[in-house]
Amino acid sequence: MHRPFRILPARPGQRPALLELAASQPVPCLAMSHTATAPANAEKRYTVHRADLPLSCPTPEMALWNSHPRVYLPIESEPNGEAACPYCGSVFVLAD
Repeated sequence: MHRPFRILPARPGQRPALLELAASQPVPCLAMSHTATAPANAEKRYTVHRADLPLSCPTPEMALWNSHPRVYLPIESEPNGEAACPYCGSVFVLAD
């Protein structure tokens, strides 16, 4: 028997969690994001600030349903203040 699951969003430094839903509960649409305001990976170069750290790609403002898994990028330890996403190749530049 198939059991529906819902993926709970991950916070910085944590892994996503699976939540088993009861058979009577409707399965929510994972394609809808209430916090996403930008398309995922629409640009190839992004400027970020220290207030945005920890840096992840896709960023929390991006829609996750059409993107790759979230990966955290250690931009503050990079000598030139730039980090590239290993999945999509987007380059993030630390402005301050």
